[in-house]
Amino acid sequence: MASVYDLKPRFQSLLRPLVGRLAALGVTANQVTIGAAVLSLACGGAIIASGGAALALLALPVVLLVRMGLNAVDGMLAREHGQQSRLGFFLNEIGDVVSDTALYLPLALVLAPALPLLAGAMVTVFALTEFAGRARARGRRRAAV
Repeated sequence: MASVYDLKPRFQSLLRPLVGRLAALGVTANQVTIGAAVLSLACGGAIIASGGAALALLALPVVLLVRMGLNAVDGMLAREHGQQSRLGFFLNEIGDVVSDTALYLPLALVLAPALPLLAGAMVTVFALTEFAGRARARGRRRAAV
C-alpha cells in the first residue's frame, strides 16, 4: 500500500514550476512559512468566530490541503534555491506547531465545547508528536552521516 511519502516526489514535481516562479519573484521560504501560519490562524479564527458554522468547517480541508502545499513549497525554496537558514529552521518547526494548534484547537472546542481541558490536552499531544517526529528524523540524518 502506498503511503503519503510515496506521493511526495510527484507532489513536489507538480509544485516545482511554481516554486521556480516564486524564487524568481524574490519570495522567500520564510515568507511562505509565515504565510502558512497566518492562513491557519485565520481559518481557526473563522471557525471560532462562526461557532463552527458549516462554511467555516468546510474551509478546513481546503486550508489543510493548501497548507500541505505551502509546507512543500517552503522546503523546496529553502533547499533548491539556497534559502536554508537557522531562522528558517526554527520558523518552520514553530510554524507547523502554531498552524496545527490554530486549526485543531478551534475544531476541538467547537465539536466538544464542554471539554476544553480535553481539547487542550489533545493539541498538546499533537505538538509533542510533531516535535518527537522532527527529533527522530534529525537523529536518522545524523546517524546517516
